Amino acid sequence: MTWDPTRLPDLAGRVYAVTGATGGIGYFAAEQLAAAGAQVILASRSARKIEVAAAAIRGQVPDAITGSVPFDLTSLDSVREGAERLAVLPRLDGVFLNGGPMEFSARARTQDGLPLMVGAHTVSNVALVARLLDAYSSQNRDHPLRIVHASTGFVQRFRMEVTDVRARPRTGIGAYILAKTLTELYAYELDRRVRAAGLPIASIVTRPGVGVDAKTPQRPGIRDSTVAYRRNPYTPWAQGKDAAAWSGVRALASPDAVGGEFYGPRKLAGPPLRLSPSLHTSAPDPGIAERLWAGLHDLAGTQVRF
Repeated sequence: MTWDPTRLPDLAGRVYAVTGATGGIGYFAAEQLAAAGAQVILASRSARKIEVAAAAIRGQVPDAITGSVPFDLTSLDSVREGAERLAVLPRLDGVFLNGGPMEFSARARTQDGLPLMVGAHTVSNVALVARLLDAYSSQNRDHPLRIVHASTGFVQRFRMEVTDVRARPRTGIGAYILAKTLTELYAYELDRRVRAAGLPIASIVTRPGVGVDAKTPQRPGIRDSTVAYRRNPYTPWAQGKDAAAWSGVRALASPDAVGGEFYGPRKLAGPPLRLSPSLHTSAPDPGIAERLWAGLHDLAGTQVRF
């Protein structure tokens, strides 16, 4: 279908959770969903920043309905607490797994001793999704649920063959690519498994392109003089973080989006398109996919019945 990211369908009555919702792409995804009438659950580690983000959204959308679930992606205990709060919501139509620290260090660790990038960007999301799936299955919910995973164009540009979730890249950017490669492998395997189980759940992968501060609209406490400005050498070819949020929003809100799809701009910037996924993450050797699935759940301390 033709998709206009500036004219979303009516989302009144829908409920979406967005991680990393207090800044950047996560904030603008939440604002755009709220503007279309959805209730948005803002998830981030700082309750104070969630209040700031909620106020900024109301500044753009006066009748916005927001909720909050604070939790820290660098702590599995905190993630489990947040997942429990999301799991008991009366309704949840989708979750955008966008959050995660951007500290490019191969040595940094989470509170659980996991490598920071894999721990916060992948393992924590596995733990979060496992609880949501358990609640979805046990409560016999019949409305569709979309689980949208944020990846990066680096996964296609710098192909990394992963056979072990405990791999240790030597560089910070390598750690980031590993985390997002595992994210895609997990997302596509999740989609295969929920399909086989006959559940109305869609697991969708997105990439934002490049979003830069220089092209991002001003929002109080989100993008203004009180927030650190980050230079980016790709600025001439990039887009604002509001536009970088479009792919995740399309995956959540498009009426015809289905599990196993991949959305993003064709290059560094532009409207969100349905793209061909990377074969090394969407169609890996079944034995490797099974081993990585089990390994990620082992690191997360979770089990999924299918």
